[in-house]
Amino acid sequence: MRRFWNHVMAIAGRDLRIEGRSGEVLSVVLPFAAVAVFVVPLATDPLTTDLSALAFPVYWLVSLLFGMQVALRQTGTESTMQRRQLALAGVDPLARFLGRVVAAATLIFSVTLFTLPLVILFYDPQPLPPLLPTTGTVLLFATGLSVLSTLAGDVTVGLRTRSALAPLIVAPLAVPLIIGASRSLESLSRGGGSLAWTGLLVMVDLALAMAAVFAARPMEEATI
Repeated sequence: MRRFWNHVMAIAGRDLRIEGRSGEVLSVVLPFAAVAVFVVPLATDPLTTDLSALAFPVYWLVSLLFGMQVALRQTGTESTMQRRQLALAGVDPLARFLGRVVAAATLIFSVTLFTLPLVILFYDPQPLPPLLPTTGTVLLFATGLSVLSTLAGDVTVGLRTRSALAPLIVAPLAVPLIIGASRSLESLSRGGGSLAWTGLLVMVDLALAMAAVFAARPMEEATI
């Protein structure tokens, strides 16, 4: 078991080092996410639209779109030769999958945390949800989206239409994550409880994790 988790962290560390060298999230994704936050109000009437009501819908939309792109890009960093070398080295397919999920979740969590203060500053939602439960909600969302995006990336690997097909798979399947996260944050901002919506996020994450456990080995065999 210790060897398994060592492989998981080694794969995650590899992907994060690749991202650190390329700097794509820092130099491309984060600036575009910030622009998206500021551009949305331009499509509304500033005299009649309550920007504070748009705050969290815009936040989750930006988190989904840019988080999904971050995770899908992570799944494309491995070549077929690299996957074969990992298989020959005895790396469990599930360890490889979880390692990429950990790396993707870390990056998605970073993107969502970066855009949250921008949304609060620009849209001024009142009252603000408490910090600790909000962080937990964002973490559950990032985890579920990373698992879902990694699954979609593996399913579409090698296809010429992968860049278009993978988001079409992720977006509709991410609806429960969006609903759970948005309702949880909305309830927290009103001072109410979010246990039911947090439970939905946990159940979705667990369902996706179970799908990953059963699908990791067959998908690796199909791609190498």
